[in-house]
Amino acid sequence: MMDAVKTSSDRTPVLLAFPFRPFFLLTAFYGALLVGAWGAFLLAGLPLPLGVNPAQWHSHELLFGMVPAAIAGFLLTAICNWTGAPPLRGRALLALVLLWLAGRVAMWFSAMIPLLLVAVVDLAFLPVLAIYAARVLTRAGNRGNLPLAAMIGVLALGNLAMHLGFNGVAPSAGRIGEILAMDVIAVIMLVIGGRITPAFTANWLRMSGRDPAVVQRDQRLDAWVMASALLMVPADLVTGLPWLGGIVALAAASIAGWRLVRWRGWHARAEPLLWILHLGIAWVVIALLIKGVTPFLALPFTAWMHALGAGAMGTLILGVMTRVALGHTGRTLKLPTGGSWIYALVTIAAVMRLVAAFGFGDYRTLISLSAAAWAAAFILFLGLYWSILSRPRADGRPG
Repeated sequence: MMDAVKTSSDRTPVLLAFPFRPFFLLTAFYGALLVGAWGAFLLAGLPLPLGVNPAQWHSHELLFGMVPAAIAGFLLTAICNWTGAPPLRGRALLALVLLWLAGRVAMWFSAMIPLLLVAVVDLAFLPVLAIYAARVLTRAGNRGNLPLAAMIGVLALGNLAMHLGFNGVAPSAGRIGEILAMDVIAVIMLVIGGRITPAFTANWLRMSGRDPAVVQRDQRLDAWVMASALLMVPADLVTGLPWLGGIVALAAASIAGWRLVRWRGWHARAEPLLWILHLGIAWVVIALLIKGVTPFLALPFTAWMHALGAGAMGTLILGVMTRVALGHTGRTLKLPTGGSWIYALVTIAAVMRLVAAFGFGDYRTLISLSAAAWAAAFILFLGLYWSILSRPRADGRPG
């Protein structure tokens, strides 16, 4: 994936000039490949060289493969804005990319590699990412963002739990790691989304000559959202009481939902790069609502997980990547022609997957439609954004 084009200031390949460039492309490529292969395995019997439970492999590669690549691309880019530190680039960035790739290869060919070695290789990426982020933030005195690095560390613990399950050390640890990851990623989305969504919306309203004050932001409410969402972790994993986890999830959904309403996203309905972020956070709220009522209504346990995965993660990842890729390459914040189909396709994928999880309609048809729409959304991102991410900035600046 190396591009021969160089930056104007040095000989660093463009794709290694800033973390968002390789990681966003890898996220899109892997998102299409993962779901496409899973759909082919599930519906057509495509053989996969897996040494682990296929369903858990699918979940693992979404939570600890695709999502961490997106997190790395965003976080390592945002850190530069937060601290003024230079970006991870060149050989150091390449090393981190290869570390992520090594984990994916190990997981895909786990039937051919000792599972202990698979674990060692795959477990390396998240701790390295967390330690690097923590060091940059600490050196800059930016301790307010250290919780994000800590959350990545907790996500690494979820990965460890899944590998303990894969290796037979603790068979039930796989589900624990899966739920821990879902909870932590929900928190990360609520925290990051809570920063960029209202800020971007207010800035757009200001530049459009409208009143940015209609977007109501409250740091205390942000703190309540994060605290309530974080409480899901002990409620789910420590108490062993499903009804308690449900109550905590309902509380988190209610607070996050109220905050979302206060952002008044309908004022940005004319700008796709903005309303997609509001929709992504809405999917988090929907997922937590479903999670909250599941113990009381005996809903399918995986329904909330698919609302969070196919809905929130897919939507927010594509929403953030489509915007950040434009802004950080010196281009106008305008979705490329045909880009709205990225959002339409990922929304179709999420709705179809959720309907299938609830058992409505023909399962195979719904899964087929969902997988095809999801893969198409990420392939379309690659098609529209490859030239943007692989070429120098439009304004001639480095990065």
